[in-house]
Parts: sequence; C-alpha cells; structure tokens
Amino acid sequence: MFQLAGSLAAPIAGALLYGWLHNRPGATRLFDGFMYIAVPALVIWQVVPHAWADHGILVLVVLALGIGLPTLVERLSTWLASHTDNVALLVGLSGLVLHAFLEGAALVPQGTGIMPAVILHRVLVGLAIWWLLRPRHGFGRASLGIAVILVATVAGYAAGTQFFGHGGGVELYQAFVGGSLLHVVFHQGRHDHQHKQD
Repeated sequence: MFQLAGSLAAPIAGALLYGWLHNRPGATRLFDGFMYIAVPALVIWQVVPHAWADHGILVLVVLALGIGLPTLVERLSTWLASHTDNVALLVGLSGLVLHAFLEGAALVPQGTGIMPAVILHRVLVGLAIWWLLRPRHGFGRASLGIAVILVATVAGYAAGTQFFGHGGGVELYQAFVGGSLLHVVFHQGRHDHQHKQD
C-alpha cells in the first residue's frame, strides 16, 4: 500500500512543483528549458527500453511516425492544422494513462518497494501533464489530466499482475503516443510557454 500511496502522491507533487516554480519569474525560463529536456527523456526512458528487446529498430520507426504524422497532416490541410496539436496531445496523454495503469499493476507484487527512480519519473509525469495542459486549457482540464492518471494507477493496482504480459502491440502504441507528445512539446508547447506564462 505504501508503494501505491507514493505513486499517487508523485504526480500531484509534480503539478504543485509547476505552480511553485512558475510563481517565481526568475525560475520560469529555466524551468521551461528543463521541460524541453525532461519530456523527451521521460518518453525515451519509459518507452524505448521496454520495447527495444522485442521490436528493435521498429520502435524508433513508430516513435518517428508519432512525431511526423501530425506535422504531415498539418501541411496537407490548413483546417486540420488548427486541431492537430490537440489531437496529438490527447493521443499522447492516452499513452501516459495506459502506462499508469500498467505501472499500478506492477505495484502489486510483494517486496517490489518503490524506488526513488519510480517516484522521480511519476513527479515528471505530473509536471509534464501540468506543463502541457495548464497554459492551453486551464486549471480544470490540467487537474482532470492528473486525476485520470491517478485513477488509471489505482485501476491497474486493483486489476493486479495479470496485465504484466501486455504484449508488443501496447509497447508500439506507447512508442507512437510518445512521438505524439514530442510533437506537441516542440511544435506547440514552445509557443504556449513563450506567450501564455502562468
């Protein structure tokens, strides 16, 4: 139960950390720069190692598709361009939700403990969700994003270890949505955080 409590507290801590840092003008630019490193690192840390053993280079191809497909759609249609980033963000967040569910299931075995690395990456998840949603969609939707992660974690914990063998399709999906998140971070995220500081 301690593992679950720590996993639930970490994304909330990430959201609170965002607010604390953004209330300090001197730290805002440094923090935003850090997030342009942290979000890709989170995607690479959570997606690539788990899938590489089974899929090899295909993981990088799918990741690149997640990055490039929204850009291609934007160039094909100016009408779709105004909606592409929101769709890519929604797809990307769905991958974080799926990962939270699987991670909740992974907390079930006795003696796993909750390693500092797990807490750290869950704090980064909370930071990333708040950083991506708060400037564009406001406090309510950012809070909803955190809440969905928490519910998915509890649902995974309740479902138990039967989901450990989730298969390659899930891993490739996570690679695609990881690419979608990277698209949002570097295409739209920079604009949001230059012009809509909190």
